[in-house]
Amino acid sequence: MNDKLFKHAILHRQLGPQQLVEETLSNNQGILSDKGALCIDTGVFKGRSPKDKFIVYDIQTSIAVNWDDSFNHQIQQAEYDLLKSAMLSYLDQRTELWVRTCYACAHPDYHLEIEVINEFPSSNLFAYNMFLRPEQLESNHNIGKWTVLQAPGFKASPEVHGTRSGNFSIISFSDSTILIGGSGYTGEMKKGIFSVLNFLLPEHFNVLPMHCSANVSDEGEVALFFGLSGTGKTTLSTDPNRKLIGDDEHGWDNNSVFNFEGGCYAKTIGLNPSYEPEIYNAIKPGALVENIEFITGTTEIDFNNGKQTENTRVSYPLNFINNIAQPSRAGIPKTIFFLTCDASGVLPPISKLTIPQAKYYF
Repeated sequence: MNDKLFKHAILHRQLGPQQLVEETLSNNQGILSDKGALCIDTGVFKGRSPKDKFIVYDIQTSIAVNWDDSFNHQIQQAEYDLLKSAMLSYLDQRTELWVRTCYACAHPDYHLEIEVINEFPSSNLFAYNMFLRPEQLESNHNIGKWTVLQAPGFKASPEVHGTRSGNFSIISFSDSTILIGGSGYTGEMKKGIFSVLNFLLPEHFNVLPMHCSANVSDEGEVALFFGLSGTGKTTLSTDPNRKLIGDDEHGWDNNSVFNFEGGCYAKTIGLNPSYEPEIYNAIKPGALVENIEFITGTTEIDFNNGKQTENTRVSYPLNFINNIAQPSRAGIPKTIFFLTCDASGVLPPISKLTIPQAKYYF
């Protein structure tokens, strides 16, 4: 994005994690845990808000998007233009902003450049943790360049901007921009880019985007773990005996599976070091923990306390895990797991499905 759009705000570019932590603490926007991880409160929103996610209706999306009032909500170009202008004006009135150039897709043929502009330094730490850093790239080839503007303090006017409420996440494919406002939940950024890749990769590159985790054995056998939030994707793929490819978002082309991200975003509710030592040990300086409670009178995280939300989270770079695939890709899968959360015990603990059964049930 052109720096001339910001005439007043000081732009902090590519700050390291320690600097971002220090600035968060000096702004009284976070607390260090006893292990040195930065702990923040994301405000009113402790998770994503799917009903407030929009895609700009334009020539490209009018045909390619499956418009559905229950999920794919459209917003008109004129409304988007007004909202973006108001948001840029709001951001320029801040004293300082945090800017980061980072990337998605750990594959030399599919790197996507991203410029993230944040109102808060902790949000920029999330971008550092979760996206690929420039030194991790294997080629100079990019499939595009996107901008993410994130301003938790800015609220839309529904009657003017066509949103449902003051908070929003809007994707414009013609402008290659994601606008996120009114919510401090950092996961909106990663899911926004995931939505972009869900459109671009199959449409233009014959790559299947997947919401799954992945790991690989020393013999090169790849396993994928599909499942809804909380079914165990991160926990099961973070196995000390197998190399972690990634814990949430991947692409599958003709020859490989590759991670979209450069970090992990793990749930921490009920986290037990005996069962999930790799995730527990990743909660250290540089990690960003969201919406947790401390044990009374201490700065020790109470992982069993869901007072604020059951969706307590930690983001950390992949290299916080001991056994990872470098780079974050491997061959095509040998085994695919479909995870369920079956509280009633209707399903057997593990079943081997035929291809028709897998198609039917999942």
